[in-house]
Amino acid sequence: MSFPIFGGRAAPRKMGIDIPAYFPRMRRIDELRELLHRANRAYYADAAPFMSDAEFDRLLAELADLEAAHPDAFDPNSPTQRVGGEAGTGFAQVTHRVPMMSVDNTYSTDDLRAWWERCEKALGRPFAAVADPKVDGVAISIRYERGRLVEAATRGDGAVGDDVTRNVRAIDAVPLVLAATAGTPVPPVLEVRGEIFMPNASFERINEERRRAGEPEFMNARNSTAGTLKSLDPAVVRARGLSFVAHGAGHVELVTLDGRPVDTYHDFLRALRTLGIPVSGTEVRCESADECVAAIERFGAARADLAYAVDGMVVKVDAFADQAALGVTAKSPRWAVAFKYPAERRPTVLRSIAWQVGKGGTLTPRATMDPVIIAGTKVQHATLHNIDEIRRKDLRIGDTVIVEKAGEIIPQVIEVDLAKRPADARPVEPPAACPSCGEPVTKEGPKLFCTNAACPEQFRERLKWFVGRNQMDIDGLGERIVDQLVDAGLVRGFADVFRLDPARVAELTSESETKGGKKVVRKIGDKTAASIAASAGEAKGRGLARLLESLGIRHMGTASAKAFARAYPDLDALLAASVDDLMRIHDIGEVTAPSIHADLHSPAMQRTFRELRDAGVGVASATYRAPAPTASPFEGKTVVLTGELEKLDRRAATERLEALGAKVTGSVSKKTHLVIAGPGAGSKLAKANELGVEVWDEERFLRELGEG
Repeated sequence: MSFPIFGGRAAPRKMGIDIPAYFPRMRRIDELRELLHRANRAYYADAAPFMSDAEFDRLLAELADLEAAHPDAFDPNSPTQRVGGEAGTGFAQVTHRVPMMSVDNTYSTDDLRAWWERCEKALGRPFAAVADPKVDGVAISIRYERGRLVEAATRGDGAVGDDVTRNVRAIDAVPLVLAATAGTPVPPVLEVRGEIFMPNASFERINEERRRAGEPEFMNARNSTAGTLKSLDPAVVRARGLSFVAHGAGHVELVTLDGRPVDTYHDFLRALRTLGIPVSGTEVRCESADECVAAIERFGAARADLAYAVDGMVVKVDAFADQAALGVTAKSPRWAVAFKYPAERRPTVLRSIAWQVGKGGTLTPRATMDPVIIAGTKVQHATLHNIDEIRRKDLRIGDTVIVEKAGEIIPQVIEVDLAKRPADARPVEPPAACPSCGEPVTKEGPKLFCTNAACPEQFRERLKWFVGRNQMDIDGLGERIVDQLVDAGLVRGFADVFRLDPARVAELTSESETKGGKKVVRKIGDKTAASIAASAGEAKGRGLARLLESLGIRHMGTASAKAFARAYPDLDALLAASVDDLMRIHDIGEVTAPSIHADLHSPAMQRTFRELRDAGVGVASATYRAPAPTASPFEGKTVVLTGELEKLDRRAATERLEALGAKVTGSVSKKTHLVIAGPGAGSKLAKANELGVEVWDEERFLRELGEG
């Protein structure tokens, strides 16, 4: 029994606590916590529940009452703490100690056999592998220290992800405390990689609730999972019934099974199950390619009966020593491959086409069809890409069309069943006017555009882009709050974001779901509103490159925005440049330069620039590279950043390097001149050493910048 804040058993007496009642209650709290943790493990990890839902809820309520009466016994890993406290205001970033790499896909058994042969040839002998279901979810890395959950992060770009610990704690299938046994003690550090997913039953329940409430249904379980996991309110995560399954390892220290160190993937999964971490339980160890193909075919026939979506099987070389020998490429491990089952196709009827306006003014056609179940979820909508694609496929309203889910996620209309075309099928005509603002539409190549910069729907989408993480990065302004601000009339132009009144923002309301699907109306609140205002204040100093990239100017991507910011010291200098001047900048072509020049000088954009200046937004370049008498040591060099830099964040380091003439890339190759490696550097550092590429630590990097 433990007493978290007391120095010993004499402390309760000194605080005037009723000793005869106190210690039995503490014992009962410990008993209930252990029992409820064990019940969760039995249900999610062992598939052998020993307690009814009603009994679990009754004991959980008893524990909550005892903890409320004894706040001194607080434990962040108590079963009662899966949801608690206020909604968050944003997500911090986490640098993965071991990169979260993607796995190469294969779509035929012949390709799978070829992969097996390559591994066998590289190892110089036969090997064993494990085939495990590829759950269609959101990749997650969960870190335990001394058996207690301390961190959970999304994949992100593989090197850096979002800290979603609060939300992951709300998922019942994720153990908060690991279970030790004599042969498998709790490891000092254990990072498990896996998938957060939404079971079919949860997905169907949520869509039924949304139908009854008159709200649009979610398109598919995976996207719903991703959106739920990024909710700022853990109560929403818990209400939606997400689950978790583990399938891999990140940073691990000393995992044992039956008293011996684990040295194979198959045994690693067994150890996870022993520790109370859910795994699929359907993994198959195979000694040959024939056995592997047979396992994949057996599973393919049975996967439709699973309670969650699976789009393939991941095959991994079993022995960790063999995995190390095979190594990795810049993006993927050579010792693993994902077999993807052919996409399921179903016929349905095309009923209508709506034209949606994007941030760049692009009008994208979206099909509405009779609902059809594909790969376990209901499909009613699909993008049709552009008018030329509609004409190429000869799509008409009323046609029977064949739909598949590309990658088991994105619905696509593949073709028309001409034999079922009705006599009254209507050809699709592109809109002559924007459906949002009514202004004329222009066609460039296969795409239609609304060129009205004041178009309401276009502005709404551009605003969501403008405040995003890789643009102006205004924390707290997710899509839902942006919609609220626009609908309330608080934001009519980009500059309004920097003039928001926190008191008015705090009063805006939104709905969220509770357990059981009930709707609760919540205000945005003072804390979130203050966070938005503070982040907007910081964003005023992001610099010219980030500002240009954020405004949604056609043909203005990350590379061109950075190129302009390197070439011109501020916005005034850029606006004074001619089309010919722009074309002389590297990466700016003969087609894009006139378009960008015209957009920069349009009346709407000129007004936007004036308003942004008036709101205090900086328009100077932080990366301007004036001609210098001496060359930079980074001039013309290709540089890779890896690991965790302690004094400069990744983006700041990238901007500094680019300002000094370097090209910063994400992978190491023979063309790389320099790798700058911080703590936690992994495969990129190994690749640099293998190729003989020069490597600096952060201290050397700062010295070269004149800051060491």
